[in-house]
Amino acid sequence: MKSEELKGKVALITAGTSGVGLRVAEQLAEAGAMVIVNGRTKEGGEKALKRLEPISPKVRFIAGDVSNYNSIKSVVDQIDQEYGCLDILVSAGAPGLPGPMPFSAMTPEQLEQGFVTRIFPRIFPVHTAIPALSKSKEASVVMLTTDAARHPTPGETVVGAVGAAVMLATKALAKELSSIGIRVNAVAMTITSDTPSWDRAFGSESFQNKLFSKAVSRFPQGRPPNASEVADAISFLLSTRATQITGQTISVNGGLSYGGW
Repeated sequence: MKSEELKGKVALITAGTSGVGLRVAEQLAEAGAMVIVNGRTKEGGEKALKRLEPISPKVRFIAGDVSNYNSIKSVVDQIDQEYGCLDILVSAGAPGLPGPMPFSAMTPEQLEQGFVTRIFPRIFPVHTAIPALSKSKEASVVMLTTDAARHPTPGETVVGAVGAAVMLATKALAKELSSIGIRVNAVAMTITSDTPSWDRAFGSESFQNKLFSKAVSRFPQGRPPNASEVADAISFLLSTRATQITGQTISVNGGLSYGGW
C-alpha cells in the first residue's frame, strides 16, 4: 500500500491486537490512516501500541469484546463521536471454540458454542458500524473467514459451516449496503504462520495438531502463508485500488486447495 494512500481515513480493526489483525493495523498506519485497534485486554492493547506507535502517532487502542454486542457498539459509538465517521472496518473475529474435532464427538453444548463463538464476533462489529460507515464517502469492510468453508475437511464441519455463512453474508451485505456507499469483502484464511492460532494449533498433541500437520506438509509452495501475506490481501481490498471490488471472498491459502464457491 502506498504511503499516505489512506491519509484522513479512520480505520477500526476488531480483535486487532495480534496476528493478522495487528499486521493489517501496521499496514494501514503506514498508509496514513487513523488506526484504532480493538481487543479485550489492556495488556494486549499496550503490546499492540508498542509495535504501532513507532510507525505512526495516529494509532490508539479501545478495549471491547466483539462477542458482546453492547461492548463492541460502545467502541464504535466512541469512534463515531470523536471522529465523525468510520471509513474502514476489519472484522477479524475472535478465537472460536472448540477447535477442529470430529462432528460425531461434539457435545450439544460444543455444537452451539462452535457457532456462537465464531459467527457473532464477525457480524456484530459490522452491524454496529453501519451508521458510522454510512457517513463516509468511500467506506470499506473486510471480514476474516476460513477456507474450510470452500473445501470440506473432516473435523471442521462447524468451522466450515460458519465460514460459509460469513461468505454468503459478505455477498448479501455488499448488495444491501451498496446504495449507501459501503463495500463489503472477505478474506478466507488457511493455516497461517506467525499467528496466535498457529501456536494454539501446534502447542500440544491434539486432533487439530494432527490435522494441521498433514496440511502443512501439502503446501505446493513448501510453506503456508504468513500473517503479512494475508494482511497484504486485506489491505488491497481496503485501498483505493479496489473501489470496484465488493461482495468477493479472496482465499489466501498458498495453493493448498483450489476452486470452491
